[in-house]
Amino acid sequence: MLEQLSPYIRVAMDSWLGTDTFIERVIWDYELLFLKEGKLEVTVENNVYAGEAGDVFLFKPRQPHTIRVLGGQPARQPHVHFDLTESFDSPDIWVSFKTLEQMSPAESNWFRPDLLSGPDWKLPSRIRLPGLLTFEELLFAIIREFEMKMPFHRIRLKGLMLELLAFLLRETQLEENLREPGHLALLLEIQHYLNLHAGRELILDELSEQFHMNKRYLISLFKQAFQITPMQYHQQMRLDRAKNLLRHSKMTMQQIADSLGYPSIHGFSRAFKNKEGCSPSAYRAILADKPK
Repeated sequence: MLEQLSPYIRVAMDSWLGTDTFIERVIWDYELLFLKEGKLEVTVENNVYAGEAGDVFLFKPRQPHTIRVLGGQPARQPHVHFDLTESFDSPDIWVSFKTLEQMSPAESNWFRPDLLSGPDWKLPSRIRLPGLLTFEELLFAIIREFEMKMPFHRIRLKGLMLELLAFLLRETQLEENLREPGHLALLLEIQHYLNLHAGRELILDELSEQFHMNKRYLISLFKQAFQITPMQYHQQMRLDRAKNLLRHSKMTMQQIADSLGYPSIHGFSRAFKNKEGCSPSAYRAILADKPK
């Protein structure tokens, strides 16, 4: 399925829904709607959601849904309509505002395949993200690219849409992995801290003190989200950097060990061999023997 992905952006715009708006429809493609301001009541099949600013809604092909503006104020809704896989008729399909019963026989054949309902990839109808900055930046980059239509904009749009989908899939999966919801933002901070300090030794006591968490609880939460302990993750980041330096630099083993904060070249070599099954020097020799 992955090799088939080539998104087609049908519409991308930042718009407002008036105070008396009520929409009932089934769409042929996907729509990703970001409630930037205002309140909505959104019904997807038999599920009713009270939409608040910051909520993201995903409407899927052939999925009956309604959108009603609440609170006596208009609702701002940056949104994008897209196909996950561009097909020969993608440019000929428009945005539906019809119910299934109102569609002609020809229109009933326009539904795109739904690849985001599992089992491999699954996104819910409402998505609540712990941090919106990355999502907003990607969504508005798509809208700008769609509106400006600069040279090669279609290539850029495909890349941005794939990046946005990967971000949403990753965030929702990490949240689902947690038995205790609401900790994802903190865990991402911890992950960022580990990445930031991959060039030195780091112990669990430091993490516990930095994030004011019990060590056993920290390990448990981190492992739920990432299937690895924080110290294992940190060690993996250090070794990944080491492999990159062995592959792309002429630094000596001692220089690499020093740059990654290992107390000695022997400690670096031992850690590398335990993980990779060979010494750093053997790893570099294997790379040198490979045909370019």
